Amino acid sequence: MTTDSISRRSLVFGALAINALSFGCAVSPINRPLLTSRAPTPAPQPAIVEPTAYEARRTPELDARYAAVLDDGHEIPEVPYWKIDPSLYRQQVPDPTGEAPGTVVVDTPNRFLYLVEPGGTAMRYGVGIGRIGFTWQGRGVVHWRQHWPRWKPPAEMIARQPDLERYSVANGGMEPGIGNPLGARALYIHQDGQDTLYRLHGSPEWWTMGTAASSGCVRLTNQDVIDLYERVPHHAPIVVSQSPLTV
Repeated sequence: MTTDSISRRSLVFGALAINALSFGCAVSPINRPLLTSRAPTPAPQPAIVEPTAYEARRTPELDARYAAVLDDGHEIPEVPYWKIDPSLYRQQVPDPTGEAPGTVVVDTPNRFLYLVEPGGTAMRYGVGIGRIGFTWQGRGVVHWRQHWPRWKPPAEMIARQPDLERYSVANGGMEPGIGNPLGARALYIHQDGQDTLYRLHGSPEWWTMGTAASSGCVRLTNQDVIDLYERVPHHAPIVVSQSPLTV
C-alpha cells in the first residue's frame, strides 16, 4: 500500500464539520435499537465463535488483559474474549503499514487498527466498523482525546428518535458511563483543521468486534480503547484505508 494511494482519494466530510465536535458519530445508545436506514458495505460476519470453541486458549495473561476493571469510578465488565476470533485480540505484530512510529492505521476491510511502534512492530487491535467507518478515508490527525466522553446525538438522529432529545447538545448530552455509546475513551480525528466526524471509541459490545455494526465509526472494546488511549502520542497522525492491508 502506498501513502499516495490513500491521500489522493476523495474525502467526503468537509461540509459536515459544522458543530461536529459536539457530538461526533451518530452511534445509538447501548441497549437501544440500532439505526438501520442505510446498510454498510457487505463484510464477513460475524466474528463471534461458539462459546467453547476457543476455551482451551484461555490464559492467565489474556484473562488479566480483558478482566473487569474499575476505571475512574466506572465498572467495566469483563470481556469474554474466548468467544471472539483470536485474531481480534490486542497483540503485537510485525508492522504491515510502512508508516512512521506513532501513526495510527485503520484497515477497514480487515477490521484491524494498528499503532505503529519503533523497530518494525505494531500494536494491533480488533475493531468493529459502523456506517461512518465505511465512508471516510485518508490522512488526518488525532486532534482531541476524551476520557469518559459525553455523548450528544445529532439533530437528525433526534428527529428519528425524539426520546433522545434529553441527550441533545442543548441539554448537555449523556453522562459518561458504561451505557454511554462512546465508551471509556474517544479519539476525535481532524483533517486540515476540520473535524472529519471520524471517531475511535470504546464499547461494551464486545460481540461487535470484527463486524460491520449499523451505526458509529470505529469501536474497540473498552479495555482495548483504554490501552490505545494511553499509547497514542499527542496529535498522532492517522491513516484510514478502505483497501485491505496485506497481513
